[in-house]
Amino acid sequence: MLATDLKSHIQELESERILASLHGLNNDTAYMADLTDEITVTRHAYVSAAVTEIATLRAELSGPQVG
Repeated sequence: MLATDLKSHIQELESERILASLHGLNNDTAYMADLTDEITVTRHAYVSAAVTEIATLRAELSGPQVG
């Protein structure tokens, strides 16, 4: 996935967390734990994708870094 897609997914998950709280699901510990875990995993994937995309763009613009 592209970093932009992952960022959008994080925003959707954060919205889901807010809606869950508004509807009283914040007391459902299993659901909230799963949601928190998914947000954490997606954030890690987002950072990895962003760093990879930046490094790829840098290599395309100025050539690979050596030394």
